[in-house]
Amino acid sequence: MSRKKKVLPLLENVAITSCAAEGKSLARIDDMVVFVPFCVPGDVVDIQLKKKKHNYAEGEVVRFLQYSNVREKPVCSHFGLCGGCKWQNLPYAEQLKMKQQQVFDQLSRLGKVDLPGFKPILGSVDIYSYRNKLEFGCSNRRWLTKEECAAGVEYGQMNAVGFHITGAFDKILPIECCHLMDNLHNRIRNEIRDYAYRTNMSFFDLRAQRGLLRNMMIRNSNTGEWMVLVQFHYDEEGDEQRAKDLMEHIATVFPEITSLFYVDNQKCNDTFGDLELILYKGKDYIVEKMEDLQFKVGPKSFYQTNTEQAYHLYSVARDFAQLTGNELVYDLYTGTGTIANFVARKARKIVGIEYVEDAIKDAKVNSQLNGIGNTLFFAGDMKNVLTHDFIEEHGRPDVIITDPPRAGMHQDVVDVILEASPQRIVYVSCNPATQARDLQLLDVAYKVDAVQPVDMFPHTPHVENVVALKKRNV
Repeated sequence: MSRKKKVLPLLENVAITSCAAEGKSLARIDDMVVFVPFCVPGDVVDIQLKKKKHNYAEGEVVRFLQYSNVREKPVCSHFGLCGGCKWQNLPYAEQLKMKQQQVFDQLSRLGKVDLPGFKPILGSVDIYSYRNKLEFGCSNRRWLTKEECAAGVEYGQMNAVGFHITGAFDKILPIECCHLMDNLHNRIRNEIRDYAYRTNMSFFDLRAQRGLLRNMMIRNSNTGEWMVLVQFHYDEEGDEQRAKDLMEHIATVFPEITSLFYVDNQKCNDTFGDLELILYKGKDYIVEKMEDLQFKVGPKSFYQTNTEQAYHLYSVARDFAQLTGNELVYDLYTGTGTIANFVARKARKIVGIEYVEDAIKDAKVNSQLNGIGNTLFFAGDMKNVLTHDFIEEHGRPDVIITDPPRAGMHQDVVDVILEASPQRIVYVSCNPATQARDLQLLDVAYKVDAVQPVDMFPHTPHVENVVALKKRNV
């Protein structure tokens, strides 16, 4: 016999007091903390609990009794369903305050190291149309709203193009308009969708692994170039020609697209880094500019998705490095070498290390494109490449710039950095929590000299943070 599901209580007349992790808001009921999405501090609501532990609970709002004075009307019609912009109902100035506080809390509570005064967070130049890349899933299982479910609408075979819904991996929330990228991307996405509707093209079924139209990626650059990659899944004879017909249609309707790709992806997931992409029209890259530098960005390339704010992020890193032109700099987790090439002209030599081999190829191309001759790039797992022998061969760095993934740095990498003993370390992080952990590990030999939060993603709880570390006097 199955266990009867426990009915959790409805909490009435609850005041939301602050913002919390992952874009949720927070309320306190006696000794219990309750996390709720899509609220702002000052809202008074009724909350239906969905999960309850000993000292915290999670719930959702079933009724607003009073709206906060700081609440802002979201510009997006998909707000509350799409999980991308969890803070669109919070004024941008308030978002920045929350992010500044988030960085301070994590570095002080988790890092437990001596900290200088934090510099005020650098807000994004643009808070809408700031992204240079978006990906959209195509599915024959459209996400239904609560109202549709209540009305008895069944899922059936309903095609949609949009974003995956958290907790429902095979369903897509249809997106008509996203405000995070230039409006041309909305026109391109919707035209691909409408063409597929008109021609009865099948949409991908993630569970059955069938269906022709699978995924699309749209990129643009600050030089005005556009790239589109459409993923297909060939199931039967004629699918390849149907795919080519769609590509020809898009090329004709949107001459603005300077780089048009497609691919037949037969894998179980949408990743395409190991697939051979077919260039249908134009060049196989677009170009981003930063100061007097140019960066080639291909469909597989990593480039910060907020171009204008990336410039400010890298400028902070360069300033924190305090380069005079005589330094040997190691750029760890260099990606496509954007930071390495950005600081190269202020250093004697740059050594970049990155796990992804294709990214290292891009880094070398970008050095050549900009006439930069003092960079060396190496591909491989950081903890295996950055070793005592590597430093003996390539020199002991004066400065290390590190920009690791969200998980932070491996203990072995931290140990080698301590052994290398550079005068300064510049730590760029997309996750202040793991950054705080690593600062504690480095604290034995380095003190924090400066902290600069940078907002790369308005309307989300994500924040970048740059920390300068100075070698302690022994």
